[in-house]
Amino acid sequence: MFDYLIVGAGFSGSVLAERLATQLGKKILIVDTRNHIGGNAYDHYDDAGILVHKYGPHIFHTNSREVFEYLSNFTEWRQYEHRVLASVDGQLLPIPINLDTVNKLYGLNLNSFELTKFFESVAEPKEYIRTSEDVVVSKVGRELYEKFFRNYTRKQWGMDPSELDKSVIARVPTRTNRDDRYFTDSYQAMPLHGYTRMFEKMLSHPNIKVMLNTDYREIQDVIPYREMVYTGPVDAFFDYRFGKLPYRSLEFKHETHNTPTYQPAPVVNYPNEHPYTRVTEFKYLTGQSHGKTSIVYELPRAEGDPYYPVPRPENAEIYKKYKALAEATPHVHFVGRLATYKYYNMDQVVAQALTMYSNLIARSTLEQHIENGHALTV
Repeated sequence: MFDYLIVGAGFSGSVLAERLATQLGKKILIVDTRNHIGGNAYDHYDDAGILVHKYGPHIFHTNSREVFEYLSNFTEWRQYEHRVLASVDGQLLPIPINLDTVNKLYGLNLNSFELTKFFESVAEPKEYIRTSEDVVVSKVGRELYEKFFRNYTRKQWGMDPSELDKSVIARVPTRTNRDDRYFTDSYQAMPLHGYTRMFEKMLSHPNIKVMLNTDYREIQDVIPYREMVYTGPVDAFFDYRFGKLPYRSLEFKHETHNTPTYQPAPVVNYPNEHPYTRVTEFKYLTGQSHGKTSIVYELPRAEGDPYYPVPRPENAEIYKKYKALAEATPHVHFVGRLATYKYYNMDQVVAQALTMYSNLIARSTLEQHIENGHALTV
């Protein structure tokens, strides 16, 4: 008898498996339909011997000391600050937009104070910021919006930014200085030996059993367990009772080139004429020394593995119905991006799983009190 059947061996499932097994001595069965652990963060050495991220670049960054220290139990780190260039008007320019972006694009020599004035002169203030278009146009005006954001977003989401919730682009800041880092979080680093190695250490406990290439529905009536942690798509769990929740997917085209370096930055965004959105060169992320280099193109798709929940009001309404069902389902705990229909960064997923673990402890303690005849009175 397993104490927990955990569906999904990505961050959510692996963190909970590790905590429940090592801290509470619970017996865990973790299953995944894929042939590997690590979820979308899975990395491996390709045929050329280069460490690559199978499902596109995963850049770790967080402001949470708790999350960083927790993951530090399973990996050493390589300090890494992410930088991105965007291919616009025949130039490779820093993104997020900063002082150098505007100066290089327009052949100017503005300082930070002058750039603030420039943004004020081109911005189109909005009384209410509702859409992703509103976010950008109200900060930097329509021309920069068209050059850097509109077509990238259309490719990525299959919709115009005017149709998408403001949260989609609000993640990308605009700067008036020369800071060209993509993130400004307190902790920015990559697992020294890769994500998969980190997951292996997380799950290397005698109380944790892992089954890959397995749909949980095939074994849930055969292998006994007390409770379930579910990290898959919430609509699938309930057999799409209220319809399918929309997601955007990605196709990844991996290539290896017989040259030490392919491009001048870890990631180059292509907001305009190309069918792909970005190209990542992995050796920048991993620090690996190799005579060849491997890259990946990302091509957005409407169908395929679910990656990005589509943030529109009608989808939020569908999710609310599934959330109510989930909360009313006994002995099943829903956690993670797919199970809660939210676009979380990796650190947010870890934080959510750690919170779920704390909640499970609190509930277990309460149940023990009740079992022992020490029911709490109000």
